[in-house]
Amino acid sequence: MPILSKKKLFLAASAVVAFIVASPVADACSDLIVGKGASTDGSVIISYAADSHTLYGELYHWPARTYPAGLMMDVIVWDTGAFSGQIPQVLRTYNVVGNMNEKQVAITESTWGGLESLEGGEGIMDYGSLIYIALQRSATAREAIDVMTSLVEKYGYASSGESFTIADKNEVWIMEMIGKGKGEKGAVWVATRIPDNAISGHANQARIQQINFKDKENWRYSEDVVSFAREKGLYKGSDRDFSFQKVYNPYTFGGLRGCEARVWSFFNRFKGGMDKYLPLVMGYETDAEPMPLYVIPDRKLSVQDVQNMMRDHYEDTPMDMTKDAGAGPYKVPYRWRPMDFEVDGQKYVNERAIATQQTGFVLVAQLRNFLPDLVGPILWFGADDANTTVFSPMYGCITEAPEAFSPKNGSMTEFSWTSAFWINNWVANMAYSRYDYMIKDIRPVQKELEDRFFLHQPKVEKKALEIAEKDGQEAAIAYLTRYSASCADNATARYKKLGEYLLVKYIDGNVKKEKNGAFETKNGLAVFPDQPGYDEAYYRSIAEDPASEHLKSPKEEQ
Repeated sequence: MPILSKKKLFLAASAVVAFIVASPVADACSDLIVGKGASTDGSVIISYAADSHTLYGELYHWPARTYPAGLMMDVIVWDTGAFSGQIPQVLRTYNVVGNMNEKQVAITESTWGGLESLEGGEGIMDYGSLIYIALQRSATAREAIDVMTSLVEKYGYASSGESFTIADKNEVWIMEMIGKGKGEKGAVWVATRIPDNAISGHANQARIQQINFKDKENWRYSEDVVSFAREKGLYKGSDRDFSFQKVYNPYTFGGLRGCEARVWSFFNRFKGGMDKYLPLVMGYETDAEPMPLYVIPDRKLSVQDVQNMMRDHYEDTPMDMTKDAGAGPYKVPYRWRPMDFEVDGQKYVNERAIATQQTGFVLVAQLRNFLPDLVGPILWFGADDANTTVFSPMYGCITEAPEAFSPKNGSMTEFSWTSAFWINNWVANMAYSRYDYMIKDIRPVQKELEDRFFLHQPKVEKKALEIAEKDGQEAAIAYLTRYSASCADNATARYKKLGEYLLVKYIDGNVKKEKNGAFETKNGLAVFPDQPGYDEAYYRSIAEDPASEHLKSPKEEQ
């Protein structure tokens, strides 16, 4: 298992001030969900941003293998790379590409921590190991739930509160889990199936409310999910009124504003009437009615819709990050950490949107029951921030990661000109300085590449099935492996050209003139560039600042 430090927690702040707190390893992930009846083509679609300041964006891969009976496997903690113990290996595993396998099962997560009294449980299974072991062993979402919960029951759970998205080509579930605290083994958990015609999501805040204990088809839970809470003095009511979220991860300002608000933004894009939840998700009314776990969208969503939603900064909402004072003169929708600050005794908080600069990798998994497993599962994968990355198609059967996404190509401390993570970061970090200008140059290239992938998708899949019919499955897998690699590597090369273009065009605060697709020259020299300066709002802020008194021109110069 490729192991790099990822993330521990994005947690609400103190009960008194209740602002968002970020520790050196504190980060957050966003998961969006679209049921097959809510998608334009009948796909199950889920997304995930692995957000961390120390995670290198690479594509994980475990090949399908057979093992002799009696073999043990090491359990390695995903966040730290530490060895935690051993469990018996199974006789056969499936091919795993990132967070998806060849059988069209995909699993993602977001951490919410939960009650401090339940931290430090006994066991060897961390949330990352649960995900990647389950992907190697599961042919359906329900089977993955069984694998994960049985491992926790037998070997203990060593992580804090977690939400998992567990999907296959037919259905998608949310499972929420939290350990039992020091000296206790195992975890309490609940899982529910999201209706096919609905969209859902989670983002570092537990979201499951009341449990339908009678509906065994669409609900699963640990036998002690309620009784454990009573035993610990966390709950005294009836089973019917028990809320997993309220008991194990109560709302705080930070949990709402920094986490639940991201799910609201997704719902708000595709479902009318979500404004009524604004006082809740903005953290002003922590005891208000919770948002529903899922909503029925006003229209069906495509893969492209989900990809673009992963680029969200609350645009056109009261939390729009391009419009508050922190955006500066170039409307930058990013805020450097820490998330909160204080001026003259007044506390302030920066927004935490779905798209964020510290993303290691981002994915949109497309699972299709109307196609053979050879071509049905696609992991649309990108390194770095979804806002500026390119989602490249990685088929579930491929046998190796492309060079652009390879763990052998660069690292968090080693730059590489062929690494998608580093090239995308190069482009993005240039854009932070002149965002409203540069994003207009980035978007066409991004769209051109992604549109081409979608245009070629039916042809590629048809050819792969023809190859499988004529030359066998292995030949088709080799073809899809080459194709996936070409998409990622060519997109990275194109973005390198884009980075060069941006550097030349915007060097030193100028903007070079262009004509017929090239920089304008005269007598072999670049024409004098535009010097757009800043917008009026920025100049006004300077004029109104007492520290700018010395910048005023004499009256005779007016």
